[in-house]
Amino acid sequence: MAKLSHAAGERKGTTIDNPVIPGFHPDPSICRAGEDYYLACSSFEYFPGVPVFHSRDLVHWTQIGNALDRPGQLRLPPGTRSSGGIYAPTLRHHEGRFWLIVTNVSGDGNLLFTATDPAGPWSDPIRLPGVHGIDPDLAWDDDGNCWCTVAGVSQVRIDPHTGETLGEPRRLWSGAPGAKAPEAPHLYRIGEYWYLLIAEGGTERCHGVSIARGRTPEGPFEPCPANPILTHRGTDHPVQNTGHGDLVQGPDGSWWMVFLGVRPQGGTPGWHILGRETFLAPVTWVDDWPVVGEVSTTMASPPWPLQEPAAVPVRDDFDLGELAVGWISLRSRPAESHTTGERAGWLSLHARGESLDDPEVTFVGRRQQHLSCRTRALADPAEGRGGLAVRLDEEHHYEIEATPGQIRVLARVGPFRSEVASHRTPPGPVVLRVDTAVTRQVTDARQGPDTVTLGVEDEAGTYLELAALDGRYLSTEVAGGFTGRVIGLYASAGTVHFDWFDHEALEAGTTVPS
Repeated sequence: MAKLSHAAGERKGTTIDNPVIPGFHPDPSICRAGEDYYLACSSFEYFPGVPVFHSRDLVHWTQIGNALDRPGQLRLPPGTRSSGGIYAPTLRHHEGRFWLIVTNVSGDGNLLFTATDPAGPWSDPIRLPGVHGIDPDLAWDDDGNCWCTVAGVSQVRIDPHTGETLGEPRRLWSGAPGAKAPEAPHLYRIGEYWYLLIAEGGTERCHGVSIARGRTPEGPFEPCPANPILTHRGTDHPVQNTGHGDLVQGPDGSWWMVFLGVRPQGGTPGWHILGRETFLAPVTWVDDWPVVGEVSTTMASPPWPLQEPAAVPVRDDFDLGELAVGWISLRSRPAESHTTGERAGWLSLHARGESLDDPEVTFVGRRQQHLSCRTRALADPAEGRGGLAVRLDEEHHYEIEATPGQIRVLARVGPFRSEVASHRTPPGPVVLRVDTAVTRQVTDARQGPDTVTLGVEDEAGTYLELAALDGRYLSTEVAGGFTGRVIGLYASAGTVHFDWFDHEALEAGTTVPS
């Protein structure tokens, strides 16, 4: 199976770029196994679910798989709403096995999976009917007891092999008095204390991380006097919505935190388009309390050798027998609707829904990871209708759609759906193109975060722009929800074949995923 590298943490002399995993990769949970680090993220309505990454240096991450890659592991009914599905995993390594616990808010509740290799395969789900609440965490004490803590914040002891709860849930600590949404708990034994790390304030601009400590995993817990230990609320910092952290030790024994954040662009109120991304920050300890260091989009390089992955190609030629691990679909991926075996070297998509408004539309995409990027695909629509799309959800998407001899640009924003432009083309395959250009200078408080242009290229490679659209309407601040943009391919009638797909960053200091 092809692997996907994310090198936004590219070294520049003595600095690296942050986020270390850019784009729609929220709710990071990290664990260490020897010299190796593994990290998992939320996936919401997309299939396969829960991307899993590997690193040796905490900076350069390679996607090695998706934990939930079989229908028996991940059930997302057609009626699953966007931003439903899989929430906030916790990934842990204990007694030679990897443990992953998640919430499927669209029907199955809390589920636990295990693997000997985090690249997979992962087990079928162990159901946890007695565990109520989202964002479940796992921690083991010296006596072998397994404690499951959930948003709220409450805790219950479980048998992780059967999913049985042992005893009654009990309340622990819920952060600052009156704080919104105490969630994302993680429980650790560090030194003489048990630490309970949580997010609070909601995952918007007031997001933050707070911590408490106690002598036992059951508490009682005393809050850190410096809480929240991480937040950018009320600041003009370029990274906002910081929260949902997880702690880990670096190769030299130092401490670090991975956490989510967003990079708002444009005027007021600021719009983030890539979703919640995974950032890294150093942690020191003062009086047995963690102190989170400065968060920056360009941060000091860690004090150990960095291991940059091999360069990855811009283009996917669909020459493999299956899609690479970075491709995601909506809710499911039936074999009859997506195949690389029907036409050698092509991806063939067979329509199910009639448009991207339909939750069951045949769609495969890649998370947009760069504020400015160019995406191109060679489509053959001779047997159907489809094209290249930028998607946030069913009610917020732009697409350039091909039928034999004609191209259309379509836009859906809330209740409004429009044909923005059309263009006649010669029969045969056509190169579709979408560019995003981040707003570099704000001249108006209402100026959007970026501009999305859609067009076609002729046989000579000459680009014809058909439409330039304001990117704010494909942002979380407009659409709501918890996800980020996904750029991909779809079929809305018949069968559409795609020979290749390429995606390249247009901003300095980034590398391009395969």
